[in-house]
Amino acid sequence: MPACLFNGEAADRIPVTDRGLGYGDGLFRTVLLKQGRPTLWHWHWQCLQHDCAALGLPLPAEAVLLAELAQLAATLPLAVGKIVLTRGSGARGYALPQPVVPTRLVSVAGFAPQPCPDGVTVRWCRLELASQPRLAGVKHLNRLENVLARAEWDDPAIREGLLCDAEGWLTEACACNVFVDFGSHVATPLLDRCGVAGAARACLLDCLADRLGRPVRVERIARAAVQGAQGLWLCNSVVGVLPVRRLDALAFGLPDSARVAADILAAA
Repeated sequence: MPACLFNGEAADRIPVTDRGLGYGDGLFRTVLLKQGRPTLWHWHWQCLQHDCAALGLPLPAEAVLLAELAQLAATLPLAVGKIVLTRGSGARGYALPQPVVPTRLVSVAGFAPQPCPDGVTVRWCRLELASQPRLAGVKHLNRLENVLARAEWDDPAIREGLLCDAEGWLTEACACNVFVDFGSHVATPLLDRCGVAGAARACLLDCLADRLGRPVRVERIARAAVQGAQGLWLCNSVVGVLPVRRLDALAFGLPDSARVAADILAAA
C-alpha cells in the first residue's frame, strides 16, 4: 500500500461524496522521486498550474506539495509520487459546491524500474480519442479512454499502444507522450484537441533542440507519416524514454534523439 496524505493527514480513504470519485472532477500528476527529491519538478509545477487554471481548481502552495512528497518518500531511495487534486465534496448534481473546499491527496510508493535499452514493441489502438479543446493537455481524472485503449491487448511483449484522434492524427500513447524522428527534425503531436501534455514532454520541448542540434517541433502528425520516420520514442516522467523498435509490422532503429532525450530526463 502506498503511504498517503489526505489534506496533509495520514489516511487510506476518501469521503464517498468527493467529486473526484463521483464525477472525475479533478486532476493528477505522477512524479518520480530520487532520494526524496522530485525529478522534473519545474515542469510538473508548470503542468499543475496549467491544469488547475483549466479546471478552475484552487492551486495548493508549492511548498506544501514538496513537503508532503518529501515526508512520504523520506525512507525510499526511488519512489513514485502521485498528486491528486479534486473539487472536494458536494451535494448531488453537477453544480459547483459553494464554497469549494478542495481535496489534496499525495501518495508515494516504492518503485523498481524496468529498463528497456533495446527498445519496446508497441501497437496501434483501435480506440479514437474524442476532441474537447477545453480539456486538451489536462491530466484530468476522466481517463476512461486510456483505460479502454489499454484493455485492447494483454500480450506482455507489447509495452504500449499509440492513440489517434477521430480525424486520424497521432496524439499520444496510453500512458506516454510520443516523439517522432523524421531526420530533418523531431516532432511531437499538437495537443490542442485532446491528449495529456506531460512534464517530460514539456522538459524536452524546452531542452532537446539545443542538445540535439536539430529542430524539435509541435505539429500534427498523420498516422501514415509514421511509416516514413527514422524512429520514434515514448516518454513520461516515471519511465523516462522508451525507444520503439517495432510498431505492429514496422521495425525501427534507435535514433540518436532518443538517447539524447533519455540523458536530458535522467539529469533533470
